[in-house]
Amino acid sequence: MCGRYATTRSAGDLSGLFEAVDETGAGLVADHNVAPTDPVPLVRVSAEGHRALSLGRWGLVPPWSRSPAGAARMINARAETVATSRAYAPAFARRRCLVPADGWYEWVRLSGGTKQPYFMTPRDGSVLAFAGIWSLWDGPDTTLLTFSVLTTVALGELAEVHDRMPLLLPPERWATWLGGVGDAAELLVPPSRDWLARLEVRPVGQAVGDVRNDGPELTARVPLTRPADPTEMTLF
Repeated sequence: MCGRYATTRSAGDLSGLFEAVDETGAGLVADHNVAPTDPVPLVRVSAEGHRALSLGRWGLVPPWSRSPAGAARMINARAETVATSRAYAPAFARRRCLVPADGWYEWVRLSGGTKQPYFMTPRDGSVLAFAGIWSLWDGPDTTLLTFSVLTTVALGELAEVHDRMPLLLPPERWATWLGGVGDAAELLVPPSRDWLARLEVRPVGQAVGDVRNDGPELTARVPLTRPADPTEMTLF
């Protein structure tokens, strides 16, 4: 599961990296502690057919929902069921997106009940792209662009922190994911273990547990004071 992440690159950087037209309207801000329903960048194919860098709220609201009140429960879509789920399947079939991220957080429960947060991030500082799906919800006073991040079974060293991870898309798979076509089984394959080995599993400080905190210090490495017990894993 992915319930907290960081995305700090500017609109100019992201539009260049993803070859997308910036449609954020100067509304994009760096966020080292993204929480459910926060507005964050995503890359999708616009109605005109070009890649667009947009701002969307994290937590998909299906078009048929009566209200967006349940969005915080829709932040993740399981890769195993996204193609058949009533809530997610229409978006998976026609409205896929890339969700830029510096990395994501998970918490491991230690002996004694405390929880150690970790930040999973590329060692070389490159951008990550989570596989996402998006939807538009028309309310009485506004239209919301919302999205979910797909998750899959964690592999390699990542499995020592949590049993799930975001479905990560290497750059060579961005176009296929956004293209709106392709076999579901092939689209939902996670990266190779060799590709995932480029990620660092970094222990970070407890401040990230409070969604009111923000800043680059949240992603800074801290020394571990006691070993983690990988048999006791939790998100928060």
